[in-house]
Amino acid sequence: MKKLLITLSFILSASPIMAADIDGTVESRCTIATTTPGFWGNPNAYTLTTDPASAGSVPVIRFDTTLASAYLAQVTYPTSFSSSPSLSDNVTWTGAVSVNATGDAGMSGYQAASTSTGAMRSYPLSVAGSVWLQSTSIATYGGNRAFPGGAYKAVVLAECVAQ
Repeated sequence: MKKLLITLSFILSASPIMAADIDGTVESRCTIATTTPGFWGNPNAYTLTTDPASAGSVPVIRFDTTLASAYLAQVTYPTSFSSSPSLSDNVTWTGAVSVNATGDAGMSGYQAASTSTGAMRSYPLSVAGSVWLQSTSIATYGGNRAFPGGAYKAVVLAECVAQ
């Protein structure tokens, strides 16, 4: 009997084990598009700004979602240049992110419902549809020193984050 149990347990433990993969693809129900590109105005030697009164342009980003309350729109205004001439002094950054337009009256509370962490503002996308967010920014060079001539670029980061 003892030999039978040992043999039976050996047969059962030697059985092959198999695993099957499960694959799938999930498409986001939140998309992002730039509707107005931003560019810098240069009202004086030491300031770059997106302010239209200073010949700048405020970038506007559209978020489209087909599923309510599933995503956060996160927009971060620039805090550094992605490319620029060599700079020997500090650049001070200020900016703001705000609702520019909404595609549904139910989105009217988005700005009040948003939260801010540093340069990033988060909006709960509680209504399906489109919302346009804008990001102003101002870069001031080293205590009112003149920016060197050249091309300056910065990035407004826009993300759909699943809740």
